[in-house]
Amino acid sequence: MEIVCLDLEGVLVPEIWINFAKKTGIKELEATTRDIPDYDVLMTQRLNILKQHGLGLNDIQEVIAEMGPLPGAKEFVEWVSTHFQLVILSDTFYEFAHPLMKQLGWPTIFCHKLETDEEGMITAYKLRQPDQKRESVKALHGLNFRVIAAGDSYNDTTMLGEADHGFLFDAPANVIAEFPQFPAIHGYDALKEAIRSVSQRTIPA
Repeated sequence: MEIVCLDLEGVLVPEIWINFAKKTGIKELEATTRDIPDYDVLMTQRLNILKQHGLGLNDIQEVIAEMGPLPGAKEFVEWVSTHFQLVILSDTFYEFAHPLMKQLGWPTIFCHKLETDEEGMITAYKLRQPDQKRESVKALHGLNFRVIAAGDSYNDTTMLGEADHGFLFDAPANVIAEFPQFPAIHGYDALKEAIRSVSQRTIPA
């Protein structure tokens, strides 16, 4: 039994925080897990910036509403879902992901949750569990799944290492250089071929 686990942002959809940074003109919000490996440090920085500028969840959701999947992502998700079970493992939040999951055909996603006050200001974030991507793959292994995974950032590398086969997908040069043990794949056609090559079944192109 095989299952595919994919990161969301940078793999299937654009980076939400980068789009929000461009919309607001706040350059500090462009930082992602491609830049800052420690997720708690990154999120604390983000929430402090939002508070300083008086920006809340509604402001971010308005930007997300204008976003869509990366070109070819919906078709890639359909291909994966046709031949494998698919779980998206993301460090985003359900409050961000919902409209994007609709556009991708409602794949299963495991991510985190935000807390807001009465005025819609984000007061805290609740992690599903520490290092949830790796822990999810470990749990899938416990269910006797063989796991093929792909991601693009520092926070994906423990997931890739835990998987039976892990690929860096359209990752930045710094991540590729630091983690040469993971094959660097570019483009959905190449990722399809990589998944097919490590599958124990014969999967059509």
